[in-house]
Amino acid sequence: MKNKFYITTPIYYVNDKPHVGHAYTTVLADVLARWHKLCGEDVFFSAGTDEHGAKIETAAMAAGVSPQKFVDEKAADFKNAWQVLDISYDNFIRTTDAGHEKAVSNVLEFLHKKGLIYQDVYKGLYCKGCEQYKSEDDLIDGKCPDHQIEPELMEEMSYFLKLSKFGDEIAGKIESGELKIEPAEKKNEILKFLEKGLNDISISRANVKWGILLPFPTQGGSVSGGDKKYTVYVWIDAFLNYLTGLGWQGKIPLNPSLQKGGAGNAINFFPPDIQLMSKDILRVHATIWPALLLALEMPLPEKIFVHGFFTIDGQKMSKSLGNVIWPEQLVEKFGVDGARYLLMSSLAYGHDGDISWDKLAEKYNADLANGLGNLINRTMTLAQKVVFKHTGEKNKGISERIKKLYEEIKPKEILEEIWKEINWANKYIEEKRLWELVKNNEAEAKKVLEELFTTIYDVAENLKPFMPETAEKILKILDSAEIKKGEILFPRV
Repeated sequence: MKNKFYITTPIYYVNDKPHVGHAYTTVLADVLARWHKLCGEDVFFSAGTDEHGAKIETAAMAAGVSPQKFVDEKAADFKNAWQVLDISYDNFIRTTDAGHEKAVSNVLEFLHKKGLIYQDVYKGLYCKGCEQYKSEDDLIDGKCPDHQIEPELMEEMSYFLKLSKFGDEIAGKIESGELKIEPAEKKNEILKFLEKGLNDISISRANVKWGILLPFPTQGGSVSGGDKKYTVYVWIDAFLNYLTGLGWQGKIPLNPSLQKGGAGNAINFFPPDIQLMSKDILRVHATIWPALLLALEMPLPEKIFVHGFFTIDGQKMSKSLGNVIWPEQLVEKFGVDGARYLLMSSLAYGHDGDISWDKLAEKYNADLANGLGNLINRTMTLAQKVVFKHTGEKNKGISERIKKLYEEIKPKEILEEIWKEINWANKYIEEKRLWELVKNNEAEAKKVLEELFTTIYDVAENLKPFMPETAEKILKILDSAEIKKGEILFPRV
């Protein structure tokens, strides 16, 4: 497909509710999807939930419900959070969807027949929090750095994927830029990791019932329809969502031109143009995921983009510390577009960001209530005093600087560029003493208002991907040339 844009978020693990970190990734994906739509591209934005594995089994048991009921409730929590944040995804994929499970089975059968899966004993350190095996080098003081727990030593008969076969090829594709990883330091981090070579990975679990059954019998065995003892390792299952989210049913190799429905079929959006994620899941996305695609003779993603973490008042976000910020709380306090703005302006490119309720309220008041909201209110109030109607330029067009920042995926920096215009306009009102001009020099007042209206139109157009509701409100106010009494875009908090 020409002029297509396919963007994905990770599918989030449903052992808990969505927090501000999940919200950041998802709002960023939404901003980029909306931007590419405004550029006239055909866009597909896929979101979803990862619903199998040991942690889900444990959490469901603790909640006293079946795993299916548990994941149904949690998936609804994610859908609700994204609705509250005005997220415009095209599909919400769940790994418990029947079509997804069938496609995963087809993939494993294909890889097994291809000789890329074999059976052996596995012994290693397993972190339940990550649902990943760890090497000693991954641990800090003997603990997983992400979950602060000591991995368990596990030994079991297992099925392995020949991941080692693909290490050099993946490294070559990352090095050449065929598979882009950004920021650059993350690319270098992965290349350094690949220098040591990849080990084959266990892709099955013997004691986890809540998962997709392996579709092939134990070697030498005769289990009809698959090995009932083993379920699929959750990461293998999860990665395939980037295909099944487009309606793919596990037909291999992928040949979009032969897919029923032709150019209008969603599978033609593959491969992803941008895959967004936080840094804790980069390694698996830069190794297991491309290895699966190479094994399936499918194209690799264009770009993996990695953002930082949020800390809260300098501390890691944690339920035990009681400092988790939930998306619904953000919206309740700051409104939908206020929450979107605060999220998108909180992380600089390639860095973590520290937030707190006080910092968020301070930024909201400074940038939205005093900055943008005040600009609209003052301009329109003064425009009404001279019965001004804008007749000049409405849209200066998106600047090359902002276009470049979109390409580089720098939302904070894009907003800073937009706020330069807002700050200029507020200062311009002061410099020209517009409130005096409307009383004493109507002709001059109208010239100043022309410039202000042109700038505000530009601001509104630029804000559409970030703050869609606000942008439309501003454009309506400008076109009607009036602000209703008591209408405040951003009440102070």
